[in-house]
Amino acid sequence: MSVDKVKEYFASFGREGDVLEFPVSSATVELAAKAVGVENARIAKSLSFMKGDDPIIVVVAGDTRVDNHKFKENFGCKAKMLTPEQVTGLIGHNIGGVCPFSIKEGVQTYLDVSMKRFETVFPACGSSNSAIELTCDELEKYSQNFISWVDVCKDWI
Repeated sequence: MSVDKVKEYFASFGREGDVLEFPVSSATVELAAKAVGVENARIAKSLSFMKGDDPIIVVVAGDTRVDNHKFKENFGCKAKMLTPEQVTGLIGHNIGGVCPFSIKEGVQTYLDVSMKRFETVFPACGSSNSAIELTCDELEKYSQNFISWVDVCKDWI
């Protein structure tokens, strides 16, 4: 999967032109914030975990860390991040471009409340040099297999 697949996905909403592509890497929160020109916190980072036998994505604000206790309360299991190889195979995007758009069938998406403090956030779009600016309502609308908003992060105000 790639930015082209994500653009194709957004074309069904008339939003393919809103996908931003950068001449520099946006593979990390810091690089993405610099490429977009916003604070790190407004980068919506997509983290990949196993929930039982199933891969899930949890999208969180760029300035947060997952709180293991909260994660276990929400999902009933320990937070076990996928390896880069597992991310590619199970989610459908490579590390640095993981997003909740154009993902593999059955991958559930959760959004963390840490992002709700911002009018807009910037998730990746399938490559290590792409993003799109979305409101939290839009992120919920466009996230494939959206299940619910969760509170699994710490270190944010």
